[in-house]
Amino acid sequence: MTSHDTTKLVCLPYAGAGASFYRPWTALAGDSLEIVPLQLPGRERLIDEEPYREANQAVDGLLAQLRGNLGGDGARVALFGHSLGAVLAYELAHRLVAEPGVELAHLFVSGSPEPARGREQHATGLSDEAFLARVAEFAGYHHPALDDPEMREMILPSLRADVEIHESYTPSTNLPLDAPLTVIRGEDDELVSYDDAESWSKVASRDFEHVEVLGGHMYLTDTASALVRLIVSTVL
Repeated sequence: MTSHDTTKLVCLPYAGAGASFYRPWTALAGDSLEIVPLQLPGRERLIDEEPYREANQAVDGLLAQLRGNLGGDGARVALFGHSLGAVLAYELAHRLVAEPGVELAHLFVSGSPEPARGREQHATGLSDEAFLARVAEFAGYHHPALDDPEMREMILPSLRADVEIHESYTPSTNLPLDAPLTVIRGEDDELVSYDDAESWSKVASRDFEHVEVLGGHMYLTDTASALVRLIVSTVL
């Protein structure tokens, strides 16, 4: 399989995360997929850039970044996003359906209810301590970097902005997505229920699959190899 023929798996981060989270996936995928992690501003190499606070603005920026990765000859593309990344991937998928020369092979969404089903409890506007406690409660996961005051000061602005995007998000379209869609959920996820995940069937026009995997909301931090195998076997 030549690089031109290789499906590009475009990966969208969860709240507070950067593109580096997905870089180990390159070794896991081998020659099967080309991993293309997109970077939101306000973190890692874009730490000095103002983070997005609104979904359409974020998707505009992500699409421009992706075009720079695709080159001029078109590409076969699959998308993966977890939690906030799931709704960003969904919005980006709708854009790519209309993108000249791009074949949207598959959308994988993880750790999220379908786009129109928002979260009941919000963290936006809380004090730092209350905000971080609420986010940890949502995720069932505490990032060790948040225990270091300097690291927390660096991470907090982009994490707050990402949560604001997610909590204020409304879908840009009611049209079903013209691409195969797989929703993945950790079977012990206390934030996203089985029915929440199943609700993605409402926005799928064809080839919908719901897969339950071992773990909680942040299952992908522990089971990346199994997740990449699942994606490879579905796309190829």
